[in-house]
Amino acid sequence: MSGAAHLFSSAVTVTAAAPSTTTRALAAVSRSRSRPSFLSYRRNRSCHVRCSYAEGNIKPDSGSATIDVVADIKAERLVVLGGSGFVGSAISKAAVSKGIEVLSLSRSGRPSYNDPWVDQVSWVTGDVFYVNWDEVLVGATAVVSTLGGFGNEEQMKRINGEANVVAVNAAKDYGVPKFILISVHDYNLPPFLLQSGYFTGKRKAESEVLSKYPNAGVVLRPGFIYGKRKVDGFEIALDLIGEPLERFLRATENFTRPLSSLPASDLLLAPPISVDDVALAVVNAIRDDDFFGIFTIQQIKLAAANVKV
Repeated sequence: MSGAAHLFSSAVTVTAAAPSTTTRALAAVSRSRSRPSFLSYRRNRSCHVRCSYAEGNIKPDSGSATIDVVADIKAERLVVLGGSGFVGSAISKAAVSKGIEVLSLSRSGRPSYNDPWVDQVSWVTGDVFYVNWDEVLVGATAVVSTLGGFGNEEQMKRINGEANVVAVNAAKDYGVPKFILISVHDYNLPPFLLQSGYFTGKRKAESEVLSKYPNAGVVLRPGFIYGKRKVDGFEIALDLIGEPLERFLRATENFTRPLSSLPASDLLLAPPISVDDVALAVVNAIRDDDFFGIFTIQQIKLAAANVKV
């Protein structure tokens, strides 16, 4: 994954002797690595390698010229906006399981439950409209926003649209190379229904992502997302409904496809998708520089499958 990340430096010193058809390489490698927090990581990690090449009966020439090689390996650091929510926590969990450093920004901060992955995330409590981005975006290689919600018209425009626009522009200003937005399927709704604050806010956010990140912006448009949702210490098993419904709709899609052109038909026919698939699709987006644009429900499933393999 490319990005304005901190560098992993390798200094390689090579001592060369007379040419030979038979060579032997002796390498001594010392490597020091620590796992710092997202906000206090070391900028440089170093790996020093000294190699000598010589025929069995020839001693290395200590006066030979040396070659220094510096290799840049860019660490993956993800900022999850709304990381303590249903979708955001699934993304955070999937990312840390793949070795990606994660920082979550949300108004509720660290979740109340104590799953093992929670300790591997840096939790910041704050609001995108007022946060000090220096504490959030420095060193990030990708941002994923799960911001969204319901309310009156103005509230929906603000949280679905304006909040994401602020985040996109902040990420761009800080040189974050990739932005991923969790948006929503349009359900084949007639235009007048898409004028609600919820959909206009989401589409405004999408336009901002694709405008500021034409070759690196990712918009995922899932439908109903199911999984085990934790609310105030209770677990709501949305997968008990979503998983069998997804299987049924996919098994019958050849029969229902002719109905897909009917207005609002996707309210019944769009298959649900697992929150784990959405999370894995985000991991795929982080690691694949050629993964950008708008992705449908089926394309999200395919992207998740690439990570599962």
